[in-house]
Amino acid sequence: MINIVFFGTPVIALKSLEYLYNSDKVNVLAVVTQPDKPAGRGHKLSMSPLKEFALSKGLPVFQPKSIRKEPEIQEELKKLNPDFFVTFAFGQILSQDVLDIPKYETINLHASLLPKYRGANPIQRAIINGEKETGICTMITELGLDCGDVCLKEVIPISDNMTCVDLFEQISDKSPELIEKTLTGFVENTIKPQKQCEDGVCMANKLTKEETLIDWSKPAEEIHNLVRGIYKFPSAYFKYNDKAVKVLETRVVEGSAPCGEFVRASKEGVIVGCAKDCILLVKVKPEGKGEMSAKDWANGQRVIAK
Repeated sequence: MINIVFFGTPVIALKSLEYLYNSDKVNVLAVVTQPDKPAGRGHKLSMSPLKEFALSKGLPVFQPKSIRKEPEIQEELKKLNPDFFVTFAFGQILSQDVLDIPKYETINLHASLLPKYRGANPIQRAIINGEKETGICTMITELGLDCGDVCLKEVIPISDNMTCVDLFEQISDKSPELIEKTLTGFVENTIKPQKQCEDGVCMANKLTKEETLIDWSKPAEEIHNLVRGIYKFPSAYFKYNDKAVKVLETRVVEGSAPCGEFVRASKEGVIVGCAKDCILLVKVKPEGKGEMSAKDWANGQRVIAK
């Protein structure tokens, strides 16, 4: 059995933890996750999905605020004598002291085809930039941001209307087996990690508030990519009568009209002029209201001249 400690926090990593816990090749010794955080209207402390799973299985759970600065937790992890650390969206940078603990290596699952999209937002950035494919990689964690040698990778196509949520789910589904194959391949010496080509490096930086505001002077395809790239996380939006309107679903349609002009409404949605082609707004969420069809919103606001 390969003994591991699993580091992760958000739900995207949950299937991998569950899969490895149930594997006949891997033994999960403990889980390391972020501290409980206030959530919801009552701001009650909420556990990460990984902590909930670990506790349900009786696994030890460690929740450092910063594992680099907590030698007590590092000592506890050393006592477990792990073969590997496995990290997947953990949310903290590991120091060399931590990386030196496992017998073999620390293996990280990254949600892109490295060296493209190193950093915090590879899923969203790939869609926003109009990529036709992305993927997942397992890599050896080194000091530095997602710069270690790549062990295995798997390509995932991105369709024209795929959202970040769709891609998130595919990555969540495909990651568990790739992690297990990496661990067993490493122990059996059948994997030859490859250095990343620095010429292909691009960063997936965190999104800014300014980026989420739709600019109608851009081509319709770019706006469509933005909408699906940040679908509900946190959503692209525009302002109408000084109120934010989140855009949840769009399509690119041929045609031309002044940028930002609401051209017409149909049963499919509302057409808005862009720099190149037009964008069809299909579903929106006005400020203070629930999701609705763009047509219903437009009719209620009387944005289309009769």
